[in-house]
Amino acid sequence: MDQSNKEVKVQKKAKIESYDIAKSDETLHLAVDLAKFIKENRLYQNIQGKEYVNVEGWQYAGSRLGILPVVEHVVNISTDEEIKYQAKVNLLDLRSQQVVGAGFAICSNREQGKKYYQEFAIASMAQTRAIGKAYRNILAWIIRAAGYEPTPVEEMDYSGNEPTAKPAVPTEKKATMKSSSNTVEATKEPEEDKSASVRYASAKQKEEIIRLLNNPTITRQEKTKMLLNINRFDEERAAQAIEKLKKVIEDREDGQSAAA
Repeated sequence: MDQSNKEVKVQKKAKIESYDIAKSDETLHLAVDLAKFIKENRLYQNIQGKEYVNVEGWQYAGSRLGILPVVEHVVNISTDEEIKYQAKVNLLDLRSQQVVGAGFAICSNREQGKKYYQEFAIASMAQTRAIGKAYRNILAWIIRAAGYEPTPVEEMDYSGNEPTAKPAVPTEKKATMKSSSNTVEATKEPEEDKSASVRYASAKQKEEIIRLLNNPTITRQEKTKMLLNINRFDEERAAQAIEKLKKVIEDREDGQSAAA
């Protein structure tokens, strides 16, 4: 084997898989990798019983799609009584060299917990929030597909949400997946309020659900219904959803084999 062929093989081996944001089926596969990366590197926080991804996790998702943040400006809008900065970030698609998204954000030392922040830290947080906001505007559905809430941690911080606050009660009661032979109940909310001690589905359970949803026998509509409710699952409902999905896939694959 000559040297040129060796170089080509080395280049192919070193190539990192990337995804196209315009292809939803393709980017769903990114969700599995994203869920694993966020979990292993603990790039999330639990707020009100739900998991929110840090800006670093959003940046990882963007980089896998060839979309990088570019700070357009950071403006000092402080007053005599307040240190306050506003930032704008654009998202650049490296393939097309076009701006595909943008986000604005502010940060103030009058926010809870930031009274003693220095000015540079306020300006830096405004940029960080703007990056998260920009990515959220175009990639929220991918983060949702990975099993996390589609809002950056830094934006929740700005909204004043605290981990000790009372959990919001989901209003949607159920989502179903139907086939010709069976029905999978995705989730079913109880009538009464949930307590703060509810054990929500683990990242491992969510990753398994997403893996099963990527089976070719599962339709796009079924994927969407399940993903919209995945963050409302407790551990028991997640386990039930996994078993139901496995049964649906097995039944449909058997049906296809029989038809062939």
